[in-house]
Amino acid sequence: MDRLPSVGPGYVSIMTEFHKGDRVTWQSHGGTAEGEVVAKITEDTEAAGRTVRASADDPQYLVRSDKSGGEAVHRPSALRKKG
Repeated sequence: MDRLPSVGPGYVSIMTEFHKGDRVTWQSHGGTAEGEVVAKITEDTEAAGRTVRASADDPQYLVRSDKSGGEAVHRPSALRKKG
């Protein structure tokens, strides 16, 4: 019987789905940031000042910080639902 590869630290085995307006937190340079999901990105595009590589199978999320109003793009594994 074949063994499944081991799951390493930070690996998310079940992808979390987020929706526009969801309240989320993520780790930022200054600590934990809080804000909301602006959009789900499912294709290669330009967002938050950079090229984003994404697909339907490997989406990324555009989020807006409550504190700075700045936008960033993160993979689902970097975001945590607030609440």
